[in-house]
Amino acid sequence: QVQLVESGGEMVQPGESLALSCSVSGSVGSIRAMGWYRQAPGKDRELVAGITHFGDTTYANFVKGRFTISKTHTKDAVYLQMTSLKPEDTAVYYCYVKLTRDDTFYWGRGTQVTVSS
Repeated sequence: QVQLVESGGEMVQPGESLALSCSVSGSVGSIRAMGWYRQAPGKDRELVAGITHFGDTTYANFVKGRFTISKTHTKDAVYLQMTSLKPEDTAVYYCYVKLTRDDTFYWGRGTQVTVSS
């Protein structure tokens, strides 16, 4: 059983910053990658940022320079630091892990981020 719990989502104004956290627990074993997706109303879920076991990062073009992903050394948590938030960043943010043993994504339930004046 793998559990992921996101936290940190809230309503903020444009230009403000927000930090999301995701704690990972359970029978995780070796993690291949961790990261964040988001889904806005009426849109498909899209990758925001990912980080591999080795620390290599990937960012969607729409967040480059504004968001930073990081993880703990023990890989029991992944974070997303978001700055210069825009209304179009409004979405439910989901964290994921991809495990080495089965190459499968496991998801959290999501945390709502709303950017509005």
